[in-house]
Amino acid sequence: MKCDMHMHTRYSHDSNLEPRKILKIAKKRGIDAVAITDHGTIKGGLAVKKEAISMNNAVSVIVGAEILTERGEIIGLFLEEEVKSTNFERVIDEIKAQNGIVVVPHPFDDLRGSALHPTSDDASLFDCVEVFNSRCILRKFNEKALEFANSHNLGMTAGSDAHTANEIGNAFVSADVDDIWDLREAVLRREVSIYGKKSLIFNHLFSKILKRWRKLLQ
Repeated sequence: MKCDMHMHTRYSHDSNLEPRKILKIAKKRGIDAVAITDHGTIKGGLAVKKEAISMNNAVSVIVGAEILTERGEIIGLFLEEEVKSTNFERVIDEIKAQNGIVVVPHPFDDLRGSALHPTSDDASLFDCVEVFNSRCILRKFNEKALEFANSHNLGMTAGSDAHTANEIGNAFVSADVDDIWDLREAVLRREVSIYGKKSLIFNHLFSKILKRWRKLLQ
């Protein structure tokens, strides 16, 4: 199973991806599962999951969210309810209360103001580290994430962080499993392979322009 474990839909302020389009492109590119991690909400994940059922699409959907805390962003995967807090420790508690997985996305990325810079003291709070994010402009950010995951024996994820159609499937984990629940365990046991390539720089620019445009329309 190949799973792109980080992407966004139109429910994020900086993406315009529609659920149906995500599923069609993922299937075309040989991606078996996607984790939908919109900013601050699980609405996108629920919408893509519902669309997959209506389309009888073979792509599995993991419902998640990317939550901005006072220390930086945290992803919750396998969520059933909205994460209401924005406090670092409370967000982690809310994710774990749902039996979700706590992932640190794009850590150490100095070019993102939203990136979390975890310390060794934080490691026990997390389940996984995103060790490849296609939108990390500099390779050293992903390398540092991998080093942190290995140093603390944490699970590893990879994701395109797609905000646009051409990014879907740019990064993913692969495991010899048949469904997302077995994949969940494989990720936690570090029994996955990591694949990825960098996103094109204009994708970042598109997201920034879209975000500003939507603010003007409010």
